[in-house]
Amino acid sequence: MLKKTTIGLLLGIFFLISCSKSNEHGKVITFAGGGQMGKIDGESDKASFANPIGITTDKDGNLIVADALNNLIRKVSKDGFVSTLAGNGEQGRQDGKALASAFFYPSAIASDYKGNIYIADTHNNLIRKISSNGNVTTLLGINEKYEEYGGRFPLLDYPSGIVVDKVGNIYIADSFHNKIRKLDINGVISVIAGNGNAGNEDGKGKSASFYIPEGLAFDSKGNLFVADTFNNMIRKISADGKVSTFAGQKRKGMIDGSGKTAAFIHPTNLVIDKNDNIYVTDSGNQIIRKITPEGMVSTLAGSHKRGSNNGDLKTASFFKPMGIAINSIGSLYVTDFENNCVRKITL
Repeated sequence: MLKKTTIGLLLGIFFLISCSKSNEHGKVITFAGGGQMGKIDGESDKASFANPIGITTDKDGNLIVADALNNLIRKVSKDGFVSTLAGNGEQGRQDGKALASAFFYPSAIASDYKGNIYIADTHNNLIRKISSNGNVTTLLGINEKYEEYGGRFPLLDYPSGIVVDKVGNIYIADSFHNKIRKLDINGVISVIAGNGNAGNEDGKGKSASFYIPEGLAFDSKGNLFVADTFNNMIRKISADGKVSTFAGQKRKGMIDGSGKTAAFIHPTNLVIDKNDNIYVTDSGNQIIRKITPEGMVSTLAGSHKRGSNNGDLKTASFFKPMGIAINSIGSLYVTDFENNCVRKITL
């Protein structure tokens, strides 16, 4: 039989372990980046970014970050080690081997199950691809002309959102054209929603309007959700092409509640979990919002004050949170634009 002292010791250890695990939940921490502006690779707190925006996870669970002002694509391992995946740091549109390639303010990023990475190379008005073998190619942009304007302008104007569906079709938030485009697996480009005018009209496909849409994400049913940034709304494009307002109102605010009674200030990006909950970077409010599948909006993390404080969800602070990603166990990662770092939210 175990002695009482041994049993007590074991119970004490169990209690400490339990407390330690519970303390991991409901927290915001700085996962990568020391806060200073730079492009240093290395251990989490030694590494640096310059206005990171887009973020996604790759097939191995690493984070891939569009480090916009550095013109780089960075990789953050599961333990927070930062390395440069692609880009030479100079402004340009050069294709080729990853570290010899060039970007110009890449702001959105997505990945597929094969290990390919897709980038909205925003100031170049291009869609780029980093293949699993490390080559960078241009998929769409500079050579295609916008037929509606007589071929005088590039097809894309400030693309700021990108997502890939299960079969490999690419969807793009063509932000300054106020349209959502699709590049299918055969290379055919089309407009799935948006008439090009700045507005917030709901309706079918091209009869709807957006105002500088940015982040894109699919739910489990194949609905495409859009962070309609300058409308301060989250819009939904159903599988049949119907556009509706899912949450938010045109007026700026920080109101929790149901659907159109809620209010945002410049929601920038979003990600959807396996239960179809939507997480939104409400960049103008300096907070992270959660929207249930039924449309109920709540504040998940952030004190509404600019800052870089770690800690409990409600007392932690952000400074212009922009990109958001989720890992396989439901932890969220946020690019904290003005703090030049990646934050982690454990739920």
